Amino acid sequence: MAQAPEKLFLAAPRGYCAGVDRAVETVERALDLYGPPVYVRKEIVHNKHVVEELRGRGAIFVDQETEVPDGETVVFSAHGVAPSVHRNAEERSLKTIDATCPLVTKVHVEAKKFAAQGYTIVLIGHAGHEEVEGTMGEAPEDIVLIETEADVDALEVDDPERVAFISQTTLSVDETNVIIARLRDKFPSIQAPRTDDICYATTNRQMAVRQMARECDLVLVIGSRNSSNSNRLVEVARDHGADSHLIDNEGEVRDEWLEGKRIVGITSGASAPEELVQRLVDFFRARGTREVAEFDVVSEDVRFMLPKEIRTALGGRATAQPAT
Repeated sequence: MAQAPEKLFLAAPRGYCAGVDRAVETVERALDLYGPPVYVRKEIVHNKHVVEELRGRGAIFVDQETEVPDGETVVFSAHGVAPSVHRNAEERSLKTIDATCPLVTKVHVEAKKFAAQGYTIVLIGHAGHEEVEGTMGEAPEDIVLIETEADVDALEVDDPERVAFISQTTLSVDETNVIIARLRDKFPSIQAPRTDDICYATTNRQMAVRQMARECDLVLVIGSRNSSNSNRLVEVARDHGADSHLIDNEGEVRDEWLEGKRIVGITSGASAPEELVQRLVDFFRARGTREVAEFDVVSEDVRFMLPKEIRTALGGRATAQPAT
């Protein structure tokens, strides 16, 4: 067994963002209000631990809304859905609860606005990601997806004077800025969103890892393989001088990663609950690590209201309670 690290740094901020917190609580509240089963289109957030816990409480995860029996309740995930999904749900008389992160909804609104104004919309994102699929569904004839600088170089549009860009909310800040700079070089009159599309939580978690990695020999990122923002944290840590690995939980830590590592940093993706961080800390304490310190970079106090459907149902239940 490899020697335990002398010290752990815990990146702050880390873990749940406001959009994930809202989405998970939405499913929990729906189960309380309506009882199981409650159907969820796709994974509510990209974390295996969270999905399994909700499945244990009675949530049923499906790939498409067409798999939900007519008339049942379905929750749309934090990543957003295309308008066609809403139409399908309406045709099946499904009771829908939209847990789309408000910051993803903002990107959808931008896509519709730019499309209505006749722009070719360049979406910076990862092909196949649910957020990208939902955004592209807002204006499929007007949006072109790019992932790299090479994609920018190869891009041809009908009118170079009528181009706008938007982006997936969970990208690498540094890589996206490089791509945006290339777009501006190629299309000097390109229109940008009014505010940055990469969300505050993605930006803050990458900033914390960027600074923490310089002080660490190894950075462990807790998150699932399909979590875009968690994968980006691994890349950021490596780019700033530390070895780094993505793990779902403490059981995936390998002894060879710890050889010669005095200081280990720990962070977690925006979909990973704090419980998993504490389990990893306990894992290292049991091996002999004594010093654990928060690595504070920025504080967060963002909260989002629950979806209207949940708030209305909760209000109705409160009204129905007999006075005491």
